[in-house]
Amino acid sequence: MSAIFGALSNPNRLQIFLRLIACCSEGDSWLTEPEPCPCVSELGEDTGLAMSTISHHMKELSRAGLIRMDRNGQKVECRIDPSTLEKINVFFGGCCKPWKK
Repeated sequence: MSAIFGALSNPNRLQIFLRLIACCSEGDSWLTEPEPCPCVSELGEDTGLAMSTISHHMKELSRAGLIRMDRNGQKVECRIDPSTLEKINVFFGGCCKPWKK
């Protein structure tokens, strides 16, 4: 979990990650695969970061297990990893249960 939270502690990586979550269509849960998958260059739009910096952030998110990156021709498509999101959900659900009323 520390690798996951370490990756998300960077504001730029968090922004990219949240953009991927938002790619799920209305009514879909985050456990479904987003359609269509954005590519790395699309995720970096409006960030003001160099493409090399965006690629670095994507690599860190991938290394932490938060996203999957798949090559489709010249594009590298990105999607959230539902199993990792489930781990985060379980982590917060488990640690917060004693405080729920």
